[in-house]
Amino acid sequence: MIWLIGNKGMLGNDVEKLLKGRGIAYWATDKEVDIGDYKSLEKFGKDKKIKWIINCSGYTKVDKAEEEIDEAFRINKDGVRNIALFSAKRQIRFIHISTDYVFDGQQEETAAYNEDDRTNPINIYGKSKLAGEEEIKKILEKYFIIRTAWLCGLQGNNFIYTMLRLFKERNLVNVVEDQWGSPTYTVDLAGAILKVIEDDSVSFGIYHFTNESMTSWYEFAKTIYKKAKRLGFVESNKKVEIQPIKTEDYPKAARRPRYSVLSKEKIKKNFGIKIRDWDKALEDFLISLRENREGIESRVEK
Repeated sequence: MIWLIGNKGMLGNDVEKLLKGRGIAYWATDKEVDIGDYKSLEKFGKDKKIKWIINCSGYTKVDKAEEEIDEAFRINKDGVRNIALFSAKRQIRFIHISTDYVFDGQQEETAAYNEDDRTNPINIYGKSKLAGEEEIKKILEKYFIIRTAWLCGLQGNNFIYTMLRLFKERNLVNVVEDQWGSPTYTVDLAGAILKVIEDDSVSFGIYHFTNESMTSWYEFAKTIYKKAKRLGFVESNKKVEIQPIKTEDYPKAARRPRYSVLSKEKIKKNFGIKIRDWDKALEDFLISLRENREGIESRVEK
């Protein structure tokens, strides 16, 4: 059996859909089980035969984390330690989702980050996520840490929804052009997570997963606009100018890595996974959004 933690989040929602669709037995929890409280984990899981835990939960408010330092570490470090301790006690295999923000973004732009490259987070969120990784490595031998980046899914707020809203509200949208990475469609990442389980894999360790090819937030926004216009998300007679700006022209509480492209060679080799380019995944995202428009329209309006 599988215990999916964080099933109400953007990624957890798609993992649960796949589990249901493939007829895989699982339990799912969200905030009703507080991972920051070990007793809460024990209370839920004590009588259950669990072989795998998938942890899609986490404190993800990157800018707010600069103020809510204790809460970020309570969830992303202490909560992850609790899950690792629970897993160690019961010999459960643990899949944990981490982030590109464990890197400082100073990598040469000709080379993607490998799993064993030096970590050096530059914001509280990244530091708390790296602290969680370190707890897992201290406690467990049988674990999978999957780092990802620029997540986009139908459930929850993300960059695509922000752009669709701004395209409706404005004629000019400013987007940062000097931060580079790779978007990740949560459906594709969910598929990779389930591949690990379905293979009953013992190839433990750290892995990276995003969609293929790199882009900037500015180029990502332009592609969203082009596809959204064609698919009817933007009125045909409305023209929106997307203007590139520098990071310093759009100050935020938390610093972001300038370059955080992740190498996927290890996960592709070990699991035989074929990963599609982000623009093809974006197309599927928008088509799915259009098909589910009535239920998800409110997120675009926010």
